[in-house]
Amino acid sequence: MKAWRKANAKMRWGIKEKEFAELQKPSELTDSEREQGFIGVVLFYGFGDQGGSASDAALSGRVAWEYAKKRWWTETWQCEFIDFNSHEHIRLRPGAPLRLKGFYFAKFRPGDRILSFTVSQFRKRLGNDTGCGPEGIQLLTVTHRHFQNLMNDRKMPFMALADYDVAPYGHDDFFDAAQLFCSKHILGLGIGNVDQNYPLFGIPTLRFT
Repeated sequence: MKAWRKANAKMRWGIKEKEFAELQKPSELTDSEREQGFIGVVLFYGFGDQGGSASDAALSGRVAWEYAKKRWWTETWQCEFIDFNSHEHIRLRPGAPLRLKGFYFAKFRPGDRILSFTVSQFRKRLGNDTGCGPEGIQLLTVTHRHFQNLMNDRKMPFMALADYDVAPYGHDDFFDAAQLFCSKHILGLGIGNVDQNYPLFGIPTLRFT
């Protein structure tokens, strides 16, 4: 919560104090979930409004990425084909759970156990879990910035964000997924084909609480 307060004050996102005050303690990981590879429960935030209780997943990723670009401790690189301002270029994959407006918790598994999977293969075996969308960006730029150093030192795999579909040319060609990496102390946001394996990239899993 402290990291979110700091980012909110810096970027003037407009998250109200009432929202922080109303946060309740999330459910903890079970022994079974730890055995499955889940490592913790993370706090995320859904920005914007897509109707009902759903936030705008593209906006939620964009504001976190803008935070990284404005911070002195991070040098960033962004693929030219990622346009957060257009839902014709980036969206949640079909069938992905909608992200709530405001704060929400999710249990997180980093994906180090499935480095040989493609995003397409990962999506077919999800069950009740899902992949990262804006959560991956918020994780590396707001709540768990030390993960950048772990990636840079190759102590943690890079991340394929399996719930973020990317259409490079904006013509309904959603055959890529967003990717996050940190190398040579540069935090990068790129794309990769959903049917291709990238050996350095794990595919994180979320389990909403």
